Amino acid sequence: MLQIPLDERPRERLLQEGVDALSLSELIAIILCTGTKGKSVLQLSQEIVSHFGSLKELLQASVEELMEIKGIGRAKAIQLKAAFGIALKSLKPCFVSKNFILSAAHAYDLIKSEFHEQTQEILVVILRDVKGALIHSQKVAIGTLSEVLIHPREVFHLAVRHKAHSLIIAHNHPSGDPSPSKRDLELTEILVQASQVMGILLSDHLIVGAHTYVSLKGRGLLGQSARY
Repeated sequence: MLQIPLDERPRERLLQEGVDALSLSELIAIILCTGTKGKSVLQLSQEIVSHFGSLKELLQASVEELMEIKGIGRAKAIQLKAAFGIALKSLKPCFVSKNFILSAAHAYDLIKSEFHEQTQEILVVILRDVKGALIHSQKVAIGTLSEVLIHPREVFHLAVRHKAHSLIIAHNHPSGDPSPSKRDLELTEILVQASQVMGILLSDHLIVGAHTYVSLKGRGLLGQSARY
């Protein structure tokens, strides 16, 4: 009986047993296809998994970090990063153009994947039409480890460009605690004032923590004009 080469066994097992039967290192071996001098593709894949320690760290690894592993050149690092990018994109829900965002829970479901495993604060803007239907959702700011750096013009320029009737903003607390800070409340007040000048309703400000969120509208912190 013909012996299947070691480097081809993951591919063979995938065909015979399915994806779930393979380990993470075996799946990476299939993506890489080949090993390097003195090292099989399975050995190289096992080193990659061992180096990063977890799937979370591996998915977040940059091309440069992947290239720190002996045997991973730029081409292989880009292959891996592309595959990991597909995996991360699969976590994001697909929304049709007439998806209605009519509550804080709807808004959170839309954007929660944007904050998955983030180690710094980011801010996302959700734009809606007059009936509450989703027009556009976009990340507009990236912050330091402790705060988002944002100016109202960045938020409202986006709203004007997309002819939005209302908007919802959301940002995360990497600490996992979604309790609003003094800075969060100050930013919200500035954006409420800007929304009144622009005539574009600020419907809510969500603060996203670890698997939960706080709605500032729900806490009565956006004024009586805020509505979904």
